[in-house]
Amino acid sequence: MTEQIVIMSTCASEEEARKIALLLLERGLAACVNVAPGFLSYYRWKGKIESGKEWLLLIKSSRELFASVATAIEAAHSYEVPEVIALPIVDGSANYLRWLGSSIGPAGGTES
Repeated sequence: MTEQIVIMSTCASEEEARKIALLLLERGLAACVNVAPGFLSYYRWKGKIESGKEWLLLIKSSRELFASVATAIEAAHSYEVPEVIALPIVDGSANYLRWLGSSIGPAGGTES
């Protein structure tokens, strides 16, 4: 098990997804954010089954930064209750994990 995680969140628009992705990168809270467009989501909200088109964010970060990532997403998000869940990265290539670790935090992005 590594200390790196993938955080998932969904957004109501491409513009919101881009805004949150750049915010997390600029603050050093993520090494990479993938934005996957056009997901159709079905969910239960306030006693009803709803559906809508969403953009999925896959955020590569660390366990240590999860609370900060969650706070940043919740503050910038249009949803009353945005999805912010983390999945562990059990293993990965040594080069990728090294890059990921060096690309987050205050000095993030110093390695190419």
